[in-house]
Amino acid sequence: MVTGLGVVSPNGLGTERYWAATLRGDSGIGRITRFDPSGYTSSLAGEITDFDPARLPNRLLPQTDLMTRFALVAAEEALNDAGADPRAMPDFAAGVVTAASAGGFDFGQRELEALWSRGGAHVSAYQSFAWFYPVNSGQISIRHGMRGPGGALVAEQAGGLDAVAKARRHVRDGTPLMLTGGVDGSLCPWGWLCMTRSGGLTGRTDPHRAYLPFSPDASGYVPGEGGALLVLEDPRAAAERGVRRIYGRIAGYAATFDPRPGSGRKPGLGRALRLALDDAGIGPADVDVVFADAMGVPTLDAVETQVLAAEFGPRGVPVTAPKTMTGRLLAGGASLDLAAALLSLRDQVVPPTVHVDSGDVPDTLDLVVGAPRSARLRHALVLARGHGGFNSAMVVCGRD
Repeated sequence: MVTGLGVVSPNGLGTERYWAATLRGDSGIGRITRFDPSGYTSSLAGEITDFDPARLPNRLLPQTDLMTRFALVAAEEALNDAGADPRAMPDFAAGVVTAASAGGFDFGQRELEALWSRGGAHVSAYQSFAWFYPVNSGQISIRHGMRGPGGALVAEQAGGLDAVAKARRHVRDGTPLMLTGGVDGSLCPWGWLCMTRSGGLTGRTDPHRAYLPFSPDASGYVPGEGGALLVLEDPRAAAERGVRRIYGRIAGYAATFDPRPGSGRKPGLGRALRLALDDAGIGPADVDVVFADAMGVPTLDAVETQVLAAEFGPRGVPVTAPKTMTGRLLAGGASLDLAAALLSLRDQVVPPTVHVDSGDVPDTLDLVVGAPRSARLRHALVLARGHGGFNSAMVVCGRD
């Protein structure tokens, strides 16, 4: 079960600030300020602009990329929210599994610039790990004394769910507490070049008309930075330590991989959805809201729309994409959707999809747009796809 949440997002630092901004429809997408994007084909991102590095010990700053600093803050919030102190627990009783897409690109770019301009003697020794995709797991485990199972998964957006599923397996195998999820970001010239070369980013410059999933006016997606970390606990262990709150439970999960392009076989998203429902022991009628992957690429949006209509029937379930307020956060995006799903179950409300006009939505899709929608929510389904063919689906339910 989930007992703690920590969020760093372009539209709000901290879980409750993020959630309040999301229900208001506040967007964190705008023109990049961290570097001049005018020479690139895309210029918009979900950028975190109000983060204060002073929240972390000075000794950590020279050895961490910005995305790791975000992760450390999210980890601290999640553990505090759960009322858990891993250092007070028995050795190996708490572990960390996170998702990443690339590692510390901004840190790596600075050190490569030092190498090329001044020579190897000027490259930081911290470069040996600050760029590495498991670095968030490592830094979190060191800071909080979490010596139990550890790891990192790389599946881009889908990885945020895959990491949570792996942490769930560790809890089922006997580890009392796991910290898991994804916090990511590569908003630097090097990372931006890699993302723009993917061909999926929008080239529009109006933040209100740039990222429009499921709309006929869709032109691609907007990247962002941030994500969410969750505390998963064994129910018995949590009860023994007097846990303060329970957000919900990870009820089902599945992952698939798309077939080779040109093979004529169906994409794997629908199969991941059905397998996740089977794992949760529920049927389509039991799902009360879907947090869509919402790529913003017309061909991929069409696939997701068809999958949802085939499984739930036309307009058979409310669908939402709050990531239209943050952009797609690489490996942090799906775990942020998972946090939003748990908050939706807590407050019995579906957050809106912004900027998309209701008249543009396909007739088969009940997309929640414009404003939050109150609803009776028991189960939420989160879908995620990662660059390269990864598909993941996860079902969460409220407190039993």
